[in-house]
Amino acid sequence: MQQLRKLLFLTAILALLAACEEETAASARGGFGGPATVITQQVELQHIVDKIDALGTANANESIEIRPRISSLIESFAFTEGQNVMAGDVLVQLEDNEIVAGLTLAEANLSESRSLYNRSKSLADTNAISASTLDQLLAQVRVDEASVEAAKARLDNTVIRAPFSGRVGLRRVSPGSFVNTSTVITTLDDVSQIKLDFAVPAMFLTVLSEGMNISAQSLVYPDRIFEGAVASIDTRLDPISRAVQVRAVIPNEDGLLKPGMFMSVDLQRDRGEVVVAPEQAIVPEGDNQYVYVVAGGVAEKRRVQLGRRIPGFVAIEAGLEAGESVITEGTHKVRDGAAVEVLGQPAAQRPDRPDPDLT
Repeated sequence: MQQLRKLLFLTAILALLAACEEETAASARGGFGGPATVITQQVELQHIVDKIDALGTANANESIEIRPRISSLIESFAFTEGQNVMAGDVLVQLEDNEIVAGLTLAEANLSESRSLYNRSKSLADTNAISASTLDQLLAQVRVDEASVEAAKARLDNTVIRAPFSGRVGLRRVSPGSFVNTSTVITTLDDVSQIKLDFAVPAMFLTVLSEGMNISAQSLVYPDRIFEGAVASIDTRLDPISRAVQVRAVIPNEDGLLKPGMFMSVDLQRDRGEVVVAPEQAIVPEGDNQYVYVVAGGVAEKRRVQLGRRIPGFVAIEAGLEAGESVITEGTHKVRDGAAVEVLGQPAAQRPDRPDPDLT
């Protein structure tokens, strides 16, 4: 009796193992009822143009506030408000009587010290004057020369010139006003081209590049599109918004754009023909991404490298070729190398099952 029980127990274990092997084999073939039924979609080439929409602020190419470098009275203005000026043009003349007098005194002292030094130098040849005394006289000449240069520099500061070509703004003071280094006399802006600054999310860093063409619009000119190009990209991201600051340059020969204008920006980059696959075909596993490619009724698990996502699709940078079919529905029922039946197509003949017509 005991031997019979052992025999029955051993028979049950063998039957259980056989059932497990049959289940595994059936799963590999796509289920107990045959190949897994799936839906596929063909991978295609699609023309992709990367687009980024942003909001930016227009700034002058160059912009400064005109301030004096010394404290003095304004003697006269050499510009009118809104005038275009060239680099080096005189804008303001400050009162300089005291500085001119100081320059005259410095030049007189220099003339005297040079004369004394020259007379003493001829005496040094006969040892009538010591070498140390001659050196002191030469040092005094150097001091007087420096005083003259300093007085000339102060005199130059009484004339305020345009550091670059541009258009002057409104005059903030009147002739005869006392001004110092903190007084804003007027503004000067170079608006021959406009610098447009805007922020772009970090996810578009791979799309951005210097020289990339942009289009911008302003509510002031709703029917006008301003064309420009990206000039520079900041080296840092904003730690709060995780966006990078971008600067584009827009030609502004007609002067329509003004500093401070709010503009909408459209960036585009033509990526050409790119292989794209449906998003639902992607099977993530850890840090890797996979798809199931169907060929000859058999599913092949293949690792792919993803690019930028577009609505409903994702660009495939590596791993797939145009024309291949990938499973979009039923990936959870499929294993690598398993036979599948594509919905709407006849089931593929499994390699491990002979064709009935040949038996």
